[in-house]
Amino acid sequence: MDELISTQSESSERMTYKDSTYEIVSKVAYLIGVPKRIFENPHEPPKLDVFEKMELDKNARIVRHLCILRTAIERNFRKINDELTYSVKSIYSMPEYIPSDSFNQLSADGIRLTKKQNAQLSALIVDINRLISDRINNCRGIFPLWINWDYIRELFIMPDGLIEESTKDAAITYYEGMSFYPYQMYINWNPKDFGNILYCDRKFVELLYSWHDQEFTDYGKVSDAGSFFKKNIYDFIDDSEQVVVVVDCENVDPYRLSATLRGLNKESVGKIESIILFDDIHTSSGWDLLEQFTSIPVEHIEIERVKENKSLVDMRLALRVSQEFYEKKVDSYILVSSDSDYWALISSLPKAHFLVMVEHDKCGPDLKNALAEHGIFYCYLDDFYSGDSEDLKKKAILREMTMYLQQAMQLNLNTMLDEALRATRVTMTSAERKQYYDRYLRNLQMSIADDGEVSLSIKMK
Repeated sequence: MDELISTQSESSERMTYKDSTYEIVSKVAYLIGVPKRIFENPHEPPKLDVFEKMELDKNARIVRHLCILRTAIERNFRKINDELTYSVKSIYSMPEYIPSDSFNQLSADGIRLTKKQNAQLSALIVDINRLISDRINNCRGIFPLWINWDYIRELFIMPDGLIEESTKDAAITYYEGMSFYPYQMYINWNPKDFGNILYCDRKFVELLYSWHDQEFTDYGKVSDAGSFFKKNIYDFIDDSEQVVVVVDCENVDPYRLSATLRGLNKESVGKIESIILFDDIHTSSGWDLLEQFTSIPVEHIEIERVKENKSLVDMRLALRVSQEFYEKKVDSYILVSSDSDYWALISSLPKAHFLVMVEHDKCGPDLKNALAEHGIFYCYLDDFYSGDSEDLKKKAILREMTMYLQQAMQLNLNTMLDEALRATRVTMTSAERKQYYDRYLRNLQMSIADDGEVSLSIKMK
């Protein structure tokens, strides 16, 4: 009976999380020290490609091997302590309890645990805790911006871990609930039977936020479109002679489209001839960067308005599709827009093939009903894994802020010094001026207030 209940539970979990991603759990698994053989097992959630990428990051390697050592000591505390007390062995010569590979890797990365041979074992854990606490923030950039880094960081910080007595309490908690810990690796949490908390991204992130009395519902960050939707897209591309993606930039999120394209297999993406963006001056500046995040050639058409309150995007898109169909013999189009007005275009070209990508919050029932009635496949951009758009988002924001700074900070230090000398009637030789410039103006200090206000000051030495 217990086996039947367990099987039913596993089946239910597979259905609940069937489209989840494994990026976050693979990174967490790497950092807490889950053995490589788990990543190599195709039936386990952590992915080997993430492991191999993380292995190239020195900061990640250091945290991983510190966590491996900490878990090994917690797991074998009494045995190791007896060896240190009653034999002449050192902490570095117990490979049966503590993996020497981790000591060696930490040494190669410049980290040395130098505790004396007769020191208390709990003092070594304090050393490891201090190193983890000092270095875990170096791994912040490994995780996307959307996840709360404080929640991730907390998993690595042993409560009162710099106090020897507290390390013993943590060891007791770990040992008593060892079977509940992910792959029996130590983390800071209240151990309970949640199954494998690293089963997939969606399950892990939902649990992580619930432990902080929050609900996580942005499932696009932790799941991908199912195999049914992707298969229909691949079949559409395979059955076409020529495929062009046409995008109504007014009615599409560039970051969702970027993530969708990056989530398709390279073979199918390679068969798409081009992406044609029909853009209006009032849309997201992220469209300017899309070409850098896809291997498909991009044609970006920015359409001026004749009247300020009237966009011509839909008209220009429809005319261009007709031109592509009749003049260039393009037979298939992936139309990316949630605007129902495009049904007029689709219905006017009965010999052309269309696949439509829409968004949940922008597409009404009229377009979806018309597409369904005529057997035209449509899918939601929102259903694809959106994590692959993080790089585009960061670059778009940085680009806009750089442009803002260039406009806001039209400052020339030589001109400023000229004005100061003129106002004060101070004369300087060229040598004096150079020394003044090097000593003071090259050391401008920037301060940022809590409200975001930036101020520059000159520090007088």
